[in-house]
Amino acid sequence: MRFLVTGCAGFIGFHVAKRLIERGDEVVGFDVVNDYYDPSLKQKRLEMLEDASGRQGGKYSFVKANLADRAAVESCFADGTFDRVIHLAAQAGVRYSLENPHSYVESNLIAFTNILEACRYGNAGHLTYASTSSVYGANTKMPFSEHAIADHPLQFYAATKRANELMAHSYSHLFRLPTTGLRFFTVYGPWGRPDMALFKFTKNILEGKPITVFNNGDHTRDFTYVDDIVEGIIRASDKVAEPNIEWNSDEPDPASSSAPFRIYNIGNSTPVHLSAYIEAIEEQLGKKATKELLPLQPGDVPDTYADVTDLMHDLNYRPDTSIKEGVSRFVAWYLNFYGDGAKTIS
Repeated sequence: MRFLVTGCAGFIGFHVAKRLIERGDEVVGFDVVNDYYDPSLKQKRLEMLEDASGRQGGKYSFVKANLADRAAVESCFADGTFDRVIHLAAQAGVRYSLENPHSYVESNLIAFTNILEACRYGNAGHLTYASTSSVYGANTKMPFSEHAIADHPLQFYAATKRANELMAHSYSHLFRLPTTGLRFFTVYGPWGRPDMALFKFTKNILEGKPITVFNNGDHTRDFTYVDDIVEGIIRASDKVAEPNIEWNSDEPDPASSSAPFRIYNIGNSTPVHLSAYIEAIEEQLGKKATKELLPLQPGDVPDTYADVTDLMHDLNYRPDTSIKEGVSRFVAWYLNFYGDGAKTIS
């Protein structure tokens, strides 16, 4: 099949594009390659996609452009119909959204509108897009279920991703565009973003610097290994969203619709205390962390926990990589990529 993967120079997008190329699909990657974090890391990912295609993988091409540029998106779609579109490009980061909300409007709202319009007029077979567990916001009933209302986000980033889900539904309803939204739970693993906790903790511990631990470490996260996320994304993309024939407008189910629309959680469904996460890193590095304990930050939620019942039922899949195994793989990658970890990372 012919895929468009947006955000292919990013953490998750790179892994998805690589997996598709390796299984023989044609992949068009799309990314602006901005400097939100170290562009050299993004460039190395792009080089690896080229290498994967060269090793008798599927056909691969790359478009360097901004998804907020409507003309650039239209031009990409004009080159041929996409059987599947996997939209992973976005402005990420919870705390950054407190400082620069306009970036989220451009990357998460305008860009998503351009993708929806392009899929509509380009007759894309199925749009699968990244959402986030952050949309659950003020919800406290655990585990978080897609069938619960999620309309109380605690920061602007989550609000833009929830808006994506609503925008997608309108296109599924009006134009019968099949759309599937995926709520990711705390993704980690090799080639991760330098602004994420695992990356920063590993770097600082190696350099003998203190690590910043919010909420005094007294919260849990449903840490999900990147390979498990990728498997869920590809399975969801391969299963084209269909209308739910049992959908009841008197009691509307937020996770489905009378339109070809679905929302799934992708999480490990095994919450881990942040302190245990840090201990796993320390064990792999053979070095203890110096912790700077701070209160919960604005916009953060104390706990996350994914209900993956629908993922298991509809896609026959459940993430299962343990924290110990996942952290071990990340640390091995980090030490190999950065040597002794002394290289400056922005």
